[in-house]
Amino acid sequence: MLNVQWILASSSPYRRSLLTRLGHPFDCHSPDIDETAQAGESPEALVLRLAIEKARAVATEYPHALVIGSDQVACYNGAPVGKPGNRHKAISQLQQFSAKTITFYTGLAVIDGSTQQVHSTVEPFTVHFRALTDTQIANYVDTEQPYDCAGSFKSEGLGIALFERFDGRDPNALIGLPMMALCDLLLQANAYPLNQSP
Repeated sequence: MLNVQWILASSSPYRRSLLTRLGHPFDCHSPDIDETAQAGESPEALVLRLAIEKARAVATEYPHALVIGSDQVACYNGAPVGKPGNRHKAISQLQQFSAKTITFYTGLAVIDGSTQQVHSTVEPFTVHFRALTDTQIANYVDTEQPYDCAGSFKSEGLGIALFERFDGRDPNALIGLPMMALCDLLLQANAYPLNQSP
């Protein structure tokens, strides 16, 4: 598995940027699946199911590749948090989250296309927001315009100023691809990047 082709089952530029860090060449292929939650499905169960379904859908088109699937949901008071889409909704979200916490659940799946063996996990990560003023929120939103980000922030940029602390092992989870958990799965799949010579 060390020299096998990798496929990232996503069109996300954020996930693509993170995966580049591992130094293994890869291609991207966005899966076409129904991402609707099932009745009574928990956030953890949803992201795990969708990560596996995304990877499986792409693995059918790349039968000899290693396919990486990921899905994420942010939850506030047990309810999913969507992408704001515009300035007004981003400001409204951040006002709601001031001095509160959001938990992100990221499902990961690594599938060996040749054997269909699946390695998967769910990585939780919690962010604790500072008590923010309306001016601080507006200044942040106008600076980074995080309209395509669940929770209305980009933790890899100025968004770090929104938080008091994190609970979780890997802040990359906030960007959509928890790299430590991914390395765990790659190790299980005999595709661990440090087992390859440069």
